[in-house]
Formats: sequence, C-alpha cells, structure tokens
Amino acid sequence: MATPPPSSTAAPGPNSSGSIASADRRTLVIETATAACSVALIEGGERVAALHEVVGRGHAERLVPMIAELPGQGRAERLLVDCGPGSFTGVRVGLAAARALGIGWGVPVFGYSSTALVAAAAFAADPALRALAVVLEGGHGEVFMQGFTASPPAPEGPLRSLVPDLACAALAGRAAFGSGVRHLAALDPALRLHATLPDAADAVLLPPDAAALPPRPIYGRAPDAKIPGARA
Repeated sequence: MATPPPSSTAAPGPNSSGSIASADRRTLVIETATAACSVALIEGGERVAALHEVVGRGHAERLVPMIAELPGQGRAERLLVDCGPGSFTGVRVGLAAARALGIGWGVPVFGYSSTALVAAAAFAADPALRALAVVLEGGHGEVFMQGFTASPPAPEGPLRSLVPDLACAALAGRAAFGSGVRHLAALDPALRLHATLPDAADAVLLPPDAAALPPRPIYGRAPDAKIPGARA
C-alpha cells in the first residue's frame, strides 16, 4: 500500500534546521519494533502526550487502542514510524498502521530507525558520552548492532547482525544500550551494558536526517528463505 506523496509537507533534507519530530505541525510517532509498544504526539519540539507499554508480541492488539487514548485520538498532520531493525512482525504492524492512517488522514508518513532512537535517548541522558553502540534483539542467536557518535547523534558504521561474542569484541570499550545487551552480559559481566527499549516519546531527540527515512522496513539480516535457483 503506497503512501500519498507529500506536497508542502515533504521530508526535510539532512541540512534542514528542524526535524519531522520537532516541527510546528503535530506529529504522531509509532514505535513497535521491539517488545515495547509506544505512541507519542509531538508538536513544536515538545511532547504533547505519550504512552509506553511492554507488550512482547501484542503490538497488533494494543497499538490502535493506544493511539485512540491520545488527545484527539492521535490525529496529527504528520506520522513518524519505526522501520526497524527489530521484530519482523512488530515492524510490519507499525508500518501498516502508519500507512493506513496516512492515507485515511491524507498526511505524509516518514520513518526512523530503532537504533537511532535508542542512541539519541542515551546521548540525551548522559551528555558525557561521546560514542556508544546500540545492541538490539536479533534472530537466530544474533543481535543487531550499530555504533553511534554524539553531537549530533550519527551512525558510526553500518548496521550489522552479529553473534554475541563478535558483538562483544566489536564494542571496543564502548557502552552498549538496547534490548539485546543481555546476550553480551552472559559473556562478559564487566561490560558497560544498559538494557533499554525504544520509546516513541524520545523521537523529539532525533536529528533531522534520522527522522526523514522512507517508511519501509529496515532488516538487520538477509532473509532465511531464498528463491530456488537464485544466486547468493
């Protein structure tokens, strides 16, 4: 299902002075990429209202009722949705809801990544941090990992799917934040690990380019199923 092309509400470029989340127009943020399900209304760089729950696999059941609990039933002039990486089902639930609301309300839909959101929140909570790694639950015994630097928060390298021992080595002394750090704690309890989940209310912290992605899934690893006869 396609999102109507925005006109005067087109996504800002990386050098824009304001992000989607901090624009004057009200933005509904949808976060369903991990075990958490959260929604927020942001306007003028401020959080108008927000709800956050840890639901595990219950995103499809909770998301729409949570949006309805927001002021004005969540009605906004823009939508911002987590595109992943994370739970395949959770990401798809959030994207489907955002696209449907975008069509129904006639407003543009933009995306952001779960790793960027976790990084932005961590840097805001500890201004002394200059670099960190986001480590999220992956699949098949692996974790999704991406490094970030501060001022403003920006990816230090590509998103990778790694087995825990390789992720530990890739930390290179950096603190790690996210839902997947428990896998690293079992290998080295001396690491600086902070278990946390993305929260839609933190979208106000995203820099402009991080809040203007196309609303399509970000997969942390290649699909397991392959088309017969296709080249690897």
